[in-house]
Amino acid sequence: QVQLMESGGGLERAGGSLRLTCASPVFLSAYLPIGWFRHAPGKERDAVACLTTNMNTKITDAVKGRFAISRDESKNTAYLQMDSLKPEDTAVYYCAADMHGFGAGCQLSQSAYEYWGQGTQVTVSP
Repeated sequence: QVQLMESGGGLERAGGSLRLTCASPVFLSAYLPIGWFRHAPGKERDAVACLTTNMNTKITDAVKGRFAISRDESKNTAYLQMDSLKPEDTAVYYCAADMHGFGAGCQLSQSAYEYWGQGTQVTVSP
């Protein structure tokens, strides 16, 4: 079983930056797909980004050019760097792990992910 814990959320002004962290107490291989998703009030939960190794990433169009996903295998941690934040980025952000996707490319479909963190709130003020 994989436990995931998000942190780094908070209140930020539009144009600012936040870095979210997804940490696990167990080893997270660089070949294990990790995804970031967000759930805004009144909307469906949407994909943000995913990666296997740092060279194999996918970013959704809504955040492309502003957000970046990365990981540090030595720390069992994945990151979501969020720059040029907008009020519409306000949401609860979740990280998730796709155990069945080990060794394959990551997917932006949340149904592929079996393990989820508890989420961290990001609020962007105008």
